[in-house]
Amino acid sequence: MNLRNLISGFLAAVYLAAPASAEIYRDRTVPIVADANLDVKRYLGLWYEIARFPNSFEKGCQGVTAEYVLENDGKISVTNTCRVDRPDGRVKTAKGVARVEAPGQLSVTFVPWLPFARGDYWVLYVDKAYSLAVVGAPKGTTGWILARTPTISAAQREAAEIVLKKNGYDAGKLVNVAQQK
Repeated sequence: MNLRNLISGFLAAVYLAAPASAEIYRDRTVPIVADANLDVKRYLGLWYEIARFPNSFEKGCQGVTAEYVLENDGKISVTNTCRVDRPDGRVKTAKGVARVEAPGQLSVTFVPWLPFARGDYWVLYVDKAYSLAVVGAPKGTTGWILARTPTISAAQREAAEIVLKKNGYDAGKLVNVAQQK
């Protein structure tokens, strides 16, 4: 067995085991509804993570941003940036690729050579100005409130939490993400 096959097998095992142990933050009997009117081109660009449901791949991350760029081949490159332990901490990045599966429904992978290592990334809401977004997934193990600025108003936060609740999420389990001021 060569090294690449060994690493591939290990990563596949980790990926397949993770969902079983991940916490579920939404009532999956409640239908989840993606924003069918999402304009992907307007969604592109830099977003600040305002709040998230805890997940293993962002443990210890603060000052988190996500940047989406449309590539020539029609795919969307994704660059997630995490600052370790504090908003001005050491920078870690993860680069991935997203594709549109249906209106408002994207899938993302950070391991493109593993065809089954894709995660659902559904945009549940985006405001008219494309300055606030709410993202979730049918499995309910992930979810985010994103904004074009490092902070949002109380009214924006309330609107985002209402969207999460309508989609079965327990908004009380959100954790705030500190951003640089």
